[in-house]
Amino acid sequence: MSTAQSRVDERPDLVVARRPFARVVVVGTSCSGKSTFARDVARLAGCPRIELDELHWGPGWQPKPHAQFRQLVGQASAADAWVADGNYGAVRDVLWPKASAIIWLNYSFPRVLWQALKRTLHRCITREPFWHGNRESLRRSFLSKESILVWVLTTYHRRQRELNALRASGVFPHLHWVEFRHPAHARQWLASFHNID
Repeated sequence: MSTAQSRVDERPDLVVARRPFARVVVVGTSCSGKSTFARDVARLAGCPRIELDELHWGPGWQPKPHAQFRQLVGQASAADAWVADGNYGAVRDVLWPKASAIIWLNYSFPRVLWQALKRTLHRCITREPFWHGNRESLRRSFLSKESILVWVLTTYHRRQRELNALRASGVFPHLHWVEFRHPAHARQWLASFHNID
C-alpha cells in the first residue's frame, strides 16, 4: 500500500494531523458521523465547510437539478482550503481532483446502525430543522421507503466496496487517504491538530 493510500487505524497513537489536509473530503456510509467530524476539522483548520447534503437538497426534500448541484459544488470548492463531507458520486469528478486528502470514517455496521437509530429518534423528537426548512418525521424515518434507516441497511456494504475500489483504483493518485475504524481514533487525530506545521 502506497503512502498516499495509508491506513492509520492500527496505531492511533501515531496518527498526527498534518498537511496535506488543506482540502479534505470526509466520506463514509450514512450516519457514520461525517458532518460532525468535518465540522470539527473545519473549525480547527479555520477554513470553510462544504456540506454536500445542503447543496444537494432543496425544500421539501427535493433534490436540486443535477447541473445546479454540480455548479454549487464547483463554486464552493474554488477556495484554497475547505473541508467537504459527503459521498455523492455525481460530483466526485468536480470535487476530488481539487482535494488533497480523503478521510474515510469506516466504522462497523452495528456502530453505524446504532448511531443512525439514535440520531433519527433525536431529530424526530426535537424536529430539528435541516437545510431549507426540511425536517425529519416519524413517518419519513420509519414508515417510508426514503427512511434513512433503510438507506443505511441497504447501502452500508455497497459503500464500503465502492470506497475500497476507489482507493485501490489509482484514479485519483494525488489523494492522501486516511481511514479510521473507530471514533476514538478519529478523535485522537482531531486532538493532534495543534501539531500541524
